[in-house]
Amino acid sequence: MRYKILVIDDDVELCHLLKQCLENEGYAVQTVHTGRDAVAVMNQKNDLVILDVMLPEMSGFEVLKKIRAVSNTPVLMLSAKSDEMDKVLGLRTGADDYLTKPFGLSELIARVESLLRRYTLLGGNAEKKAVLDFGELKIDTDQCIVIKQGAPLSLTAKEYKLIYFLAQNPLRVYTKKQIYQNVWEEDFMYDDNTIMALISRLRKKIEDDPNNPVHIQTVWGIGYRFNREEV
Repeated sequence: MRYKILVIDDDVELCHLLKQCLENEGYAVQTVHTGRDAVAVMNQKNDLVILDVMLPEMSGFEVLKKIRAVSNTPVLMLSAKSDEMDKVLGLRTGADDYLTKPFGLSELIARVESLLRRYTLLGGNAEKKAVLDFGELKIDTDQCIVIKQGAPLSLTAKEYKLIYFLAQNPLRVYTKKQIYQNVWEEDFMYDDNTIMALISRLRKKIEDDPNNPVHIQTVWGIGYRFNREEV
């Protein structure tokens, strides 16, 4: 699954550059250039919004308020100003991060990846539930424990983060890169063995038959998914 990013900036050349850069990283990108155009596409599902403060017709702060009225999608604000009060206002209005122009593309990409990791790990727009219930298997998100047939399992922190990450969106397929970045919170180094070893250990603890897993299934050539819908 490709993350969808909406870029809102009146600088057409910058939007073109950001679109090209982000698409090269594997993201799906849509660009608009005014606050009103941003509001017009607000009902579309996006995983992240990059929002400029200075927009024609409607300020970035006004757009941010409208976004926050309907969604907790992460917002990275951009500004040509270095005024501390602009940053404070943006963060208080609901921005998740703030980047002052001019900025390096590598820094932008790093912030985008960080916001998407945090957003995905916390469950995105879905209402957070204290217990994810999959019948005999339950995940208590308040206590950070997994319970099988009424008994808590002894999981490492990485094992818990892995099952929680996958189980938030049952049936959604995650690539190895997405899993690594969200569980290890580091850049993916194409180390398949690390991911496979962690999944193998987790399967031995949660599956009745680890060789024929029901909960965590391999999607060959892509990655893994959590295969049970909530009850």
